[in-house]
Formats: sequence, structure tokens, C-alpha cells
Amino acid sequence: MPPLLTFVGRISDGLPLVASFAPTQESLEEQKKQAKEIMRNLNQNGRSVAKMSIETTSSKIFHYLLQENICYLTLTEQSYPKRLAFLYLDEISDVFIEHLLSQPPTNGHSQSNDYRQIIETASRPYQFIQCDRILQRKQREFKDPKTQENTNKLNQDLSDIHSIMKQNISQVLDRGEKLEHVSEISSQLMSESKKYEWGAKKLSFWAKVNHHGPIAAIGLFVVVVLWIKFYL
Repeated sequence: MPPLLTFVGRISDGLPLVASFAPTQESLEEQKKQAKEIMRNLNQNGRSVAKMSIETTSSKIFHYLLQENICYLTLTEQSYPKRLAFLYLDEISDVFIEHLLSQPPTNGHSQSNDYRQIIETASRPYQFIQCDRILQRKQREFKDPKTQENTNKLNQDLSDIHSIMKQNISQVLDRGEKLEHVSEISSQLMSESKKYEWGAKKLSFWAKVNHHGPIAAIGLFVVVVLWIKFYL
């Protein structure tokens, strides 16, 4: 079974740039929503992990690769080799960047040699949907992990699979809501701390009054007595 779906998105705001889906009789609508949510949460959660696998509740697993300001994300069956999934994403990255740099200039603008600028100025979802046919071809190439070509790719790959983090889909999707909750609590604590700070200042003032008040009263009494004695 090939990679079931593939998304390429902008990390800074989660904007999907292109998506491709392998032919299947199974509905993947829920997984498509989850994929978009994962990309939206990347920048919000401040993730710096370049590679991650995210287990779902449907015997499938997301894999994503972060490069520059681009997220490459795919969904596979859990039985699909993890190393091959990331090799697939590596090749998706190469062909996507190559596609961006090969596009003719539009709207009178000169062709840019910096794909980062092309990504940053993308203004609408799925702006590079014409790249779908390239992703479809790559999906077919990676359909069967046991082909000689894919076996050779695995044998040539020297990356350490243990460096890839793994999380659960519920943890990933709930994190944005939890961060918002933490932010609300932080705001409340700051507000309360200001009240306590003002209260502490008042207590400090009255403590000084209680400490120095009697001495000041005695001094004032002595001054009054002396003034009456010598001037009246």
C-alpha cells in the first residue's frame, strides 16, 4: 500500500500548498482534517523537531519532515517501513523544490531563484496543485516496499531511525487547546499578582507606621511641651 495521502504546507501559518491522495476505497476524510490540524499547530507549538511520527487510532501513522519553512507530511499504514516513509518525504521535498524553481514568471514578475521567497509569498491554499501529478508518480514508486528499487533505497539509507520522535495524535491535536488554556491561566495569575503587589505595598506602609508611629508621637509631644514651657 503506497503513502495514502501527502501534504506540503507552509510552517509559519499551516497554509496547505499542495495535496495528493492515493486511490483507495477507504474514506480518509478524518485523516485529512487531522493532517491540516497538525500543520496548523506546528508554528503555534513551536516545534523544532525535524522529523516526527504520529500514531493515530486507525492503524495508521503520520510522518512529517520539516525543512526551512515547509512541512512535508504523509500518512501510511503502520506496517509501512518508517525509514521508507521518510525517504519518500525526502524525495517529495526534492521534486517539490525543483518544481517551484522551474515555474515560469507570472503577473509580470521575474522568475525567482529563491524557493523560500516563492513559499513566503504564496497567497492561497493549494497554490501549487499542479505539482500533484509529480506527487502521484512518487506515490506509485513507493507503493511496494519490497520492490528492488525500494529495497536498494533502504540499504543505501544510513540515517538513524532512533532520532525520530514519536507521539500520539490526541496529544498533538490537543496541544493547541492546552496552550490556550495555559495562556489564560497565565493572564489571570498576572492580574492577581498585581492585586497582591498593591496589597503588599499597603501592608508595608502600615507596618512602617506602626513601627515608627509611637516614636513620632512621643517626639511631637516633647516638642509641644517644650514650646509651651518656653514660649507661653
